[in-house]
Amino acid sequence: MRHTPSFELTDPAEIRRLIRENPWATLVSHTSTGDLVASHYPMLIDESVAGTDADSGELVLVTHVGRPDEQLHELGQHEMLVIIQGPHGYVSPGWYDANPAVPTWNFVTAHLYGTPEILSAEENLLVLDRLVDHFEDRMPEPRRLHGTAANSAYADRISAGTVGLRLRVTRVIAKSKLSQNKPAETVDRIIGELEGTGPYASPALAAEMRRAHERPASAARSGDHA
Repeated sequence: MRHTPSFELTDPAEIRRLIRENPWATLVSHTSTGDLVASHYPMLIDESVAGTDADSGELVLVTHVGRPDEQLHELGQHEMLVIIQGPHGYVSPGWYDANPAVPTWNFVTAHLYGTPEILSAEENLLVLDRLVDHFEDRMPEPRRLHGTAANSAYADRISAGTVGLRLRVTRVIAKSKLSQNKPAETVDRIIGELEGTGPYASPALAAEMRRAHERPASAARSGDHA
């Protein structure tokens, strides 16, 4: 990923927030055969590891893959890249001002590197439980992987088709490109357009811009089309 100091995201707490709010990840491996292998799975921060909730400290991720992805990726044999993609979207030059300009794409993303560790069958079940609970907790009637005897038997059976992994992140490259190089009135105008009803509206991206620029909810409204 291109290095742009003004867009570099280095705050560990913000990187963890990005992962928690955008858990659907892309896993990329460069295998011994020279092939690039990519898969897509939800990833969670392993909160049981000391320091994962601190502003600094070790960042550890857990997930599972479906067989035979563990063989295709050659898990445990080499470094893996995990890509976390946050809100992103098109920014029209018409949202700037009357001066000549080109369009761009605003986004937040993180590239996380590490060599995955394959989990035991017992640890894999715990990860599967956590994954289900993480997404079911917001449901009105959450379904649990081991909520009943029948569920437990089913979960134990299908878990054999999955392989759990833990990734201790050794390197992070993260970027938050949210118009930090634009004047305040332009930022407000972009946020207003993203919160509007146009073809490139994106409330999630607008919220990220508000956070990055510490804009109150009323700021963009007062600056719309100024």
